[in-house]
Amino acid sequence: MPKRLGVLTSGGDAQGMNAAIRATVRAALDLGAEVYGIYEGYQGMIDGGAYIRPVAWPATGGILHKGGTIFGTARSPEFRTREGRRKAVANLLRFGIDRLVIIGGDGSLAGANLLRQEWKELGQELVETGEIDQATFDAHPYLVIAGLVGSIDNDMLGTDMTIGADSALHRITDAIDAITSTAASHQRAFVVEVMGRNCGYLALMGALASGADWVLIPENPPNLEDWEAKMCSILREGRKSGRRDSIVVVAEGAQDRQGNPITCDEVKNVLESHLGEDVRVTVLGHVQRGGSPSAYDRILSTLVGAAAASIALSAGADDESMLVGIQHNRVTFQPLMECVRRTHELNAAMRGLDFAKAMEMRGKSFQESFAILRTLIRSKPHPPEPGKDRIRFAVLNASAPAPGMNAAVRAAVRLAVDRGHIPVGVYRGFRGLITDNLQEMDWMSVSGWAPTGGSELGTSRKVPKGGDLYAIAKTLEKHQIDAILMVGGWAGYQSMLKLYQERANFPAFNIPLICVPATINNNLPGTELCVGADTALNSITEVVDKIKRSAVASNRCFIVEVMGRYCGYLALMSAIATGAERVYLHEEGVTLKDLERDIAMLNEGFAHGKRLGLMIRNENANPLYTTPFLSALFEEEGGPLFDVRISVLGHLQQGGDPSPYDRILATRLAAKSVDFIEQQYGQGDKDESAACIGLLSGEMRLTPLYEIPRLMDDKTQRPKEQWWMSLRPIARMLAQPGPGFYKGA
Repeated sequence: MPKRLGVLTSGGDAQGMNAAIRATVRAALDLGAEVYGIYEGYQGMIDGGAYIRPVAWPATGGILHKGGTIFGTARSPEFRTREGRRKAVANLLRFGIDRLVIIGGDGSLAGANLLRQEWKELGQELVETGEIDQATFDAHPYLVIAGLVGSIDNDMLGTDMTIGADSALHRITDAIDAITSTAASHQRAFVVEVMGRNCGYLALMGALASGADWVLIPENPPNLEDWEAKMCSILREGRKSGRRDSIVVVAEGAQDRQGNPITCDEVKNVLESHLGEDVRVTVLGHVQRGGSPSAYDRILSTLVGAAAASIALSAGADDESMLVGIQHNRVTFQPLMECVRRTHELNAAMRGLDFAKAMEMRGKSFQESFAILRTLIRSKPHPPEPGKDRIRFAVLNASAPAPGMNAAVRAAVRLAVDRGHIPVGVYRGFRGLITDNLQEMDWMSVSGWAPTGGSELGTSRKVPKGGDLYAIAKTLEKHQIDAILMVGGWAGYQSMLKLYQERANFPAFNIPLICVPATINNNLPGTELCVGADTALNSITEVVDKIKRSAVASNRCFIVEVMGRYCGYLALMSAIATGAERVYLHEEGVTLKDLERDIAMLNEGFAHGKRLGLMIRNENANPLYTTPFLSALFEEEGGPLFDVRISVLGHLQQGGDPSPYDRILATRLAAKSVDFIEQQYGQGDKDESAACIGLLSGEMRLTPLYEIPRLMDDKTQRPKEQWWMSLRPIARMLAQPGPGFYKGA
């Protein structure tokens, strides 16, 4: 008899829960299990009957883009009682369900583990009272639990990100961006309250991403007793420096050092009394929970959902309940109750006003982000320290524009100026170094840059050669440049590598050289994620959502062409995020056999009531099987069953304001780059003084520039190792019409 898996959502809803449901259900069905949806959370488990019913493959179609949860959720006081859990066990046994995937917060997951612990005892009671027969209980002697954290607050340890947190951050950042424009128009202060309960993640990252002027989080209250005066002093000085607005972000759980709540109204009154101006309050509330999930939340939920189904179906009686999370872009499994225990320990530290421990338990990334923000929100920099070396470093963008470039430059400039250094902006990339188009930058030169797309400095794909190198050396000597910080893509990396290789011929190049990866293609070595890729992925996802809605009125197949050159990152990840049936990648190639299979799949689907087909193609997937060719082929072979439309997304993937993730990643990479320049200053021509920085296994790491040729495939301009290709089987499994389709192909 097939194993039976129950899936439910519990507690507060979070964007991405539906993506997790879809992945869990489809992965379990693909593994041969029977899946039951448990509606309205634990209350549905207690009530039984129609609240527990089978879920087939097609039932999870068309839900990726939907917020909330199709299974519904409800808080169940009855489940907290032993009698309530007894009813739940009885219903699960009646349906033959002995494996559960729970999507919820720490309370919901702890409740699931308690149910598991009581399973045998409650089951025996049900047998003794005649409510369940002995054979039924013997067939299901234990309960298996796999937990996914669905919470916008990102407040549970054991996973880097919880389902819904990235989408909530999008809502917050969009709102603050909009508020900033009206605040600047009226030279007004705004206080913005964001969710998060006792976790300051959303407030901290929202402030960092939006360029807010002050933030109050529960983990690190203001140190000063007169913090109100300090806050107002900084905001006042900011106005004198040229800022036209003041944005204060307040976490809903904000407090002072004595544990007294700090409310938005309190902050409003303080600002009005000290600044003598009207102050507006915006409480974002449940808008942070609603709406369509971001691309990241869809992908995260898909990966952990599929993994949860696998572990729930393979676990035995002696296996612990597991929390399935994501760490360093990899799915991880940790003992559920250990994660709950550590989360409760952190909350206890907060209640005990042990803020140092709370900050430590939040993790290194949280601490570093807070430290960076403390500098960026200053109204003006610290004065230079007497006797300290003042480094003059050039900062430039190179290659195609990528959303987040401006955030990186802003962070680098302000952090450097605050340490007494002198940033010099280079306009038009390496062309600017060749033509001597440089200008010193100060604190206010980058005001308002964080939320903006494109490149305020300008950029180009120019790679210097021949006489260009002599011109660059002269420019560096003329402006007494001590280091170069380049934010850009492959052409920028090639250019910096060229300077490194020519050090023996040009002494001016014997300075620290640091590359920050910024390209929507995500095709650079030494990093798992590049600045700009997340924004492009969200742009693709939003457009494809609209395309899918336009096609449901008629039988239509869309072929969507996305950027990436020879790197399939955008194509594959957008296919996962949008639920595309097929994705064409240069890494895999495209064969006639592939196309025959795809035509058969489309014809079969449309013949049985399918209304929409979605194929995503990397722009360079195959030189012969182009997007127009695929369109003509599918149109001809589809006959009267469906028609075909093409959508080439083009440069909209490069445009627009950067996503919160790209702003935060850019800021953190820039901060580490300034550290690198300080450490390597004066080291001359050492190999270690030329590097690229990137995010590897969750850490900011340096890769020497001389390693770049070894790590890259120069012909395709992509890394030889691409971590995300390991996700290809998941995308293929989820996209099939039903279990076994590809196995028989």
